Amino acid sequence: MKRLVALDAECGARAALPVVREAMRRLPELSADPRALRHQESDRLAALAELCEVVGWILFDAGRYRAAHRMNDRAVALAELCGDRWMTRFVLLNHSMLKAHTGEPRAALDAAARTAGARALPARVGSLVLVRQAHAVAMLGGRSDSVKLISRAHSRFLDGVSRHDPPWAWWFDETELVGHEGWVQARLGRWDRAIPLLHRAATAPGPSYRKLFTAQLLAALVGAGAWSEAEDLIVEIAPDAARIGSVRTTETLGGTATRLLRGRTDVPTSLRDAAVFLLESLPGGASGARR
Repeated sequence: MKRLVALDAECGARAALPVVREAMRRLPELSADPRALRHQESDRLAALAELCEVVGWILFDAGRYRAAHRMNDRAVALAELCGDRWMTRFVLLNHSMLKAHTGEPRAALDAAARTAGARALPARVGSLVLVRQAHAVAMLGGRSDSVKLISRAHSRFLDGVSRHDPPWAWWFDETELVGHEGWVQARLGRWDRAIPLLHRAATAPGPSYRKLFTAQLLAALVGAGAWSEAEDLIVEIAPDAARIGSVRTTETLGGTATRLLRGRTDVPTSLRDAAVFLLESLPGGASGARR
């Protein structure tokens, strides 16, 4: 599992897919009905749930959305069998992001709501829940509510880490929060707020999957009509676009480039040419989402 996480962080989900396939061949439990595993020891079930979470995340970032959905369901079932409530929450938060990405904001809200419990969540986890809710509410047109949610997420995050945080909360750091703040603002068309936040997240060092913030930055620049800045960003990222390992990122870049070519009539010729260059540089099929 550590190999999968490291490979995904360094090279992206596309590079990790062959290792996922090998794990599926070597561990038939990853494909088994969780109910058939209920008699196994709790530690074994917990390890399988964690591995299913990692596999589900990689499948999601690799654009295998239906397979990711199935793996998330399996991870939740295994975590519930062994009573690992924190792993259940982690998978549900991943699943909320998956549902938002595939255009199902109400399902995204439902998944985030299922993380609630009898006790208040620690600040870092509570902040992440609010981030997921803010994305979904923005997609549903709740402009003021979405702004309030992302503001609350920022406030909760500033409460800092605590001994109550689960081990998986380490990756939700300031850069991740800033990127999602910018992304939510972009969903609302608040370009003057979105662009600086997305630029800050896109230029910070981090794992491969955070190139998604660069793709969201380009989309925001185009949305704002910042043609010169959008062209400069395309010129910067296109030469290495073929090596981007996150399919979510390449789909987003491809979608933005396609809109520049087909969706607007006021795009400068040089930016159209840059958009063509970007599309030609992306891995095959990046301009269309896969389910």
